[in-house]
Parts: sequence; C-alpha cells; structure tokens
Amino acid sequence: MKSLHVIFMVTWFAGLFYLPRVFVYHAMSDQNNLAQMETFKVMERKLMAMTNIGGLLTIVFGSLLLIIWLPGLLTLDWMKLKLLLVSGLIVYHVYCAHLVKVFRDDANTRSHVWYRWFNEVPVLFLAGIVILVIVRPFNG
Repeated sequence: MKSLHVIFMVTWFAGLFYLPRVFVYHAMSDQNNLAQMETFKVMERKLMAMTNIGGLLTIVFGSLLLIIWLPGLLTLDWMKLKLLLVSGLIVYHVYCAHLVKVFRDDANTRSHVWYRWFNEVPVLFLAGIVILVIVRPFNG
C-alpha cells in the first residue's frame, strides 16, 4: 500500500513539474503558429489527465494507509503539517487545471517569466513533504 502511494506520488509530481514547463513554452510560442499552439494544447490536456490520475491515486492510497494501517499518525503534528502541505498541493493542482483551460481558450495573459516562477512552486511542496516524512519533527 505504501509503495503504491509513493509510486503514484512520483507520477503526480512528474505531471506537476512538467505541465507548468509546457506552460512556459506555450506562453513563449508564436501566437500565429496555429499548429504549434494546438500541439501545446494537446500536450497540456494529456499531461493534466496523467497528473489527475497520479494525484487521485496518491490521495486514495495515502488515505487508505492513514485510515486502515496507520490511523495513529493522524494525531501527530508532523502528519498534520504534511496534510496541510498536501492540501496546498491540491490547490496548486486545481489551479494548473484552470490554466490548461485558459490556454485551451487562447486566453492566457501571463508571461513565460511568470510561468517559470510558477513552475518552481511544487518543488517547495515536495521538499516540505519529504522532509516531514523522513525527519518526523515535533512529536516523533
């Protein structure tokens, strides 16, 4: 169960790392090159689908771990903080889905520089979550 949680977490993060990178390239692309614009839209749609599956299965297997095998972890402060970070990651994920629709509708108004910074956000979530799980600060 834990292995499946980690496998799908890696899949989820792969999508959350790569999708905003595609946004960078899409924002930089020539708006008059319709074939290129359509290619980015297809890439974004497919990456979003993969990311949705990875995120959903990460949450499913993580929830099963907490409910069935390790319910005592829910009382620990480091786990509460981890779940808070996961909640933030879900918000980031949902915002990525919104951006896929913005690009699909040719309504993007942000620069590639903004997307470059946006692309770094999941690194912060990953670092925080991994550190909390490995170090288990506060109360063990």
